[in-house]
Amino acid sequence: MKTTNLFITAIVMMLLFLSTSSVLSQEEKAAKYYTVTSMHFNLENDSDADWYDVEKEYLDKVTMKNEYVMGASFFTHLYTENSTDVIYVQTYSSWEDIDKASARTGELEKEAWTDETARKAFLKTRGDFYTSNHSDEIYSVAVGTKMVTETPTDDWVLYVRTNYLAYPEDSPEGEIGQLRKEIIDNVVNKNEYIKGYYPHRHFWGHNSTEFIEAIFVDSFESLAKMNDRNRELMNEHWADENAGKEFFKKYNKYFTGVHGDKVYAVISGLNK
Repeated sequence: MKTTNLFITAIVMMLLFLSTSSVLSQEEKAAKYYTVTSMHFNLENDSDADWYDVEKEYLDKVTMKNEYVMGASFFTHLYTENSTDVIYVQTYSSWEDIDKASARTGELEKEAWTDETARKAFLKTRGDFYTSNHSDEIYSVAVGTKMVTETPTDDWVLYVRTNYLAYPEDSPEGEIGQLRKEIIDNVVNKNEYIKGYYPHRHFWGHNSTEFIEAIFVDSFESLAKMNDRNRELMNEHWADENAGKEFFKKYNKYFTGVHGDKVYAVISGLNK
């Protein structure tokens, strides 16, 4: 079967959230929400402090001790529209934990820096690394996560694809779940270059049609290898070209066809 560009593109457009048939691990069941803060480095900051060291101190003294924060990670610009981009992601096991984590953060800051003057000075140093322009989004975790099982290094990259959902009125009940499962089982989970796959959809934010896919690979070069391997696996599974065309004709109606792509550097060591 000859795989068209449309087929290759569709492989990274997994609409997982509509299906509840997949069996999740206990860890995947626990993670329910992502908060994503999109920030920008302040290029006018003339502090002698080191960004990594300051964030590492905050991580160790506050975030690591916050029992309501399941996970936290930093990602910085590789291929995005703004070279100052920095993304901070946190995960939570419930909606209530988001508020609880915020209150707990305040408590832990006071415990870490008992002197108010010292605490304010540290937090100002931390805040000065970023501009005042930022945005916050909350996403619900989607079915179909492929967990990272290795320890990421600074060579790892995060590929983020933003898809926009369509809502066809004539879609049979359960169809997208069946289509999704076929792709996940036969391509995503068999692709050794995909070290982690984290799908999530809009819950609170500016665009209710967003469906985000975060894919971890162990190097920038592995992005191309991942796409090549997707093509191979698709050709193996849909060896009959007509069957492949029919499959993706059904599948693609759940998306507008518009998408955006960004690539970030994984900052190892600044993660919980």
